[in-house]
Amino acid sequence: MPDPNGSGLELPGEERDFDLSAASLRASSGDLRTFVDVLADKLDRALPGRVKIQRRAARLLSKQKQVTAIELDLGETRYLLAARDGAVETRCATAVRGIVLKSAIVSLDAWIDALLRELANEAQTSEQARLALEQLVEG
Repeated sequence: MPDPNGSGLELPGEERDFDLSAASLRASSGDLRTFVDVLADKLDRALPGRVKIQRRAARLLSKQKQVTAIELDLGETRYLLAARDGAVETRCATAVRGIVLKSAIVSLDAWIDALLRELANEAQTSEQARLALEQLVEG
């Protein structure tokens, strides 16, 4: 299969799958509020017990809840997403034994890429991570 960037180079199957996964997630990020809600749900179903999700009422006295934060530890990286006022802030933090040593704000695209790469790396050794990656991409 040709490289999607048009370079004419062939991508190995694993790289091609990763590129398709990242493209799929990016395509669904048009409406950020919906994207964050769907992403939180997918991650929670795919990696039960490993994802921390914070929600708050959409309006005063409303039963409808919106995701305000997602936190997920994969390997030595903690992936953080904060949603507020129609915008998101994404961070990748290096955490060792629960203590954050370094944290950096990254673009949503870079955050998605890093998250999917880490899941793909973990999927090579863990059946749960492999299934999580499939669920995240396929819905």
